[in-house]
Amino acid sequence: MKNTTLLPSVFSLLSVAFIVSWIGLASPALAQEHVTFQADALFYGDNTEFRNPFREGETIFGSAVRAAARFDVNDRVRFSLGVFGNVRFGADDGDEIDQVRPVIALTISGRRSSFSFGTLNTPRAGTTAEPRDGLVRGPDRTGPHGLLPPIQRETLAFDRPHEAGLQWTFDGERLRHDLWINWQRLNTREHRERFDAGANGALLASRAIAVPFQLHVVHEGGQLFASGPVADSVVAGVGVAVHGRVAHVDRAEIEAHALASKFVPDRTQPTQKLNGAGFLARMSAERAGWRGHLLVWRGKDFIKDEGDSNYMSIQRDGTRYRGTRDYAETGLTRMFRPAPSVVLEASGRFHRIERHYEYSFRVLATANVSVTLR
Repeated sequence: MKNTTLLPSVFSLLSVAFIVSWIGLASPALAQEHVTFQADALFYGDNTEFRNPFREGETIFGSAVRAAARFDVNDRVRFSLGVFGNVRFGADDGDEIDQVRPVIALTISGRRSSFSFGTLNTPRAGTTAEPRDGLVRGPDRTGPHGLLPPIQRETLAFDRPHEAGLQWTFDGERLRHDLWINWQRLNTREHRERFDAGANGALLASRAIAVPFQLHVVHEGGQLFASGPVADSVVAGVGVAVHGRVAHVDRAEIEAHALASKFVPDRTQPTQKLNGAGFLARMSAERAGWRGHLLVWRGKDFIKDEGDSNYMSIQRDGTRYRGTRDYAETGLTRMFRPAPSVVLEASGRFHRIERHYEYSFRVLATANVSVTLR
């Protein structure tokens, strides 16, 4: 979809941000406040050589860029104003700009928690381990909020890198979580409203043991216009994760998660409702910038909107898979840091989808630049 008509508005928005920042710098009343110009970019190249009954192969190649002025009102409150753009490489002339959105966010932070209203922060960081900078070290953890792939597919970080709504993050000694609601679409005469809301967190039993929990809801509805069915897709999961240093391995981790799903494509058709369940186990080891992982999944009647199709009990032609789904993957990742603000991650994976064997590879990079003025 072409978005080139939005470019004048985008440049106007950036101009307003810079003008307001300079007014703030010149005003005696705001002379002590901080203004930071930030530019963050995600470069992604993802190729999946799939050809099986559940998921088709795809190449996703582009970059997502966010440029904004951040106004630090005080130590707890900041306001951000800027622009976001997602660019797909290799598109037809005029179609390469896949998405252009404003960046408008108000964030209020405390000692351990942070609340944001507006553009969401989706760092793709896990909650069962120590906080990490840059990328998340592994293609199986790349989703927008670090949810498990059966709950939310990793490529949404490239297909939908911009989110807006409400978000509350907490980082305590015994509890960490990311709670959010992302408003995707309004209710109009043409279609229902759509949003997703979720929680990704962990109870930290000790320095080495955590109890991760995840919840994700995708809802389509709205009362203003009855333009389509009211639909729900819900998954809740809980597990246990053990991590630590083992022998010559910098970090080893073993996880086990139990998931329950509820798929309701149309509330007026109760016979279409389907409850499912799944079990996911994951092992990983890291050393000197390298990470290897092994992931195993078994599911029965598991269907999740926004989930990875390789895990689903529904086939590409829309028919339901009646048996128990089996899926496994193993992969190797290498992370580089050529500069303090630049991270590069390259990975390859080998997949087993029932009796089909496939492979995929991915290259990601992040670059973050900021300049603070008074």
